[in-house]
Amino acid sequence: MTQFLIPILVVTLVSYGLGCFSTAYYLVRWRTGQDIRTLGTGTAGARNVGRFLGKSGFALTFLGDALKGALAVGLARWAGLPDIGLVAAMLAVVAGHLWPVQLGGHGGKGASTGLGAILALNLWLGLITVGIALLLLAILRSFTRAGMIATALTPLTAWYLGLDTVLVVGVIVLILLLLFAHRDNVMAQRSPSAPIEPRTP
Repeated sequence: MTQFLIPILVVTLVSYGLGCFSTAYYLVRWRTGQDIRTLGTGTAGARNVGRFLGKSGFALTFLGDALKGALAVGLARWAGLPDIGLVAAMLAVVAGHLWPVQLGGHGGKGASTGLGAILALNLWLGLITVGIALLLLAILRSFTRAGMIATALTPLTAWYLGLDTVLVVGVIVLILLLLFAHRDNVMAQRSPSAPIEPRTP
């Protein structure tokens, strides 16, 4: 394991750097000259971008953020890292998205990036998570609730698929990060009348 310490550190740092590239921020800045974090819900994510740039803006942001999650885990695989290295890359890219250093630590909420990382970590795990989310969306008619429930079930799905313990623990930590980032949404679901205030970068 000691021979992997330096490669894991390098890949982790590169993954954090990938995560720091906020698709929402740079796309909106390029298209409108504005800071997406001061618009709408104040979130640098696909749904908020979609409010101002339409479906194309939503799609580009979603794909860009998911791609960097997949690239980080793919880089760890390419480097031949053990499971702990895959987990480190996955968590680092999401952390970079949540707290990008060049944007003063004010990033997005990590759902798209996390999904991209999970798909690269285990394709079936990612596809089942998406399937659960779509099924719940059809039933609940709430994108937020469906996404949060599907996200919370991901560690159970990982265990059911027989992923190694290190990967299951990594997925649990990832989900905790995502739920923490979405805490405002959780509170909003408990108090539907309370608006979500935009964040000030």
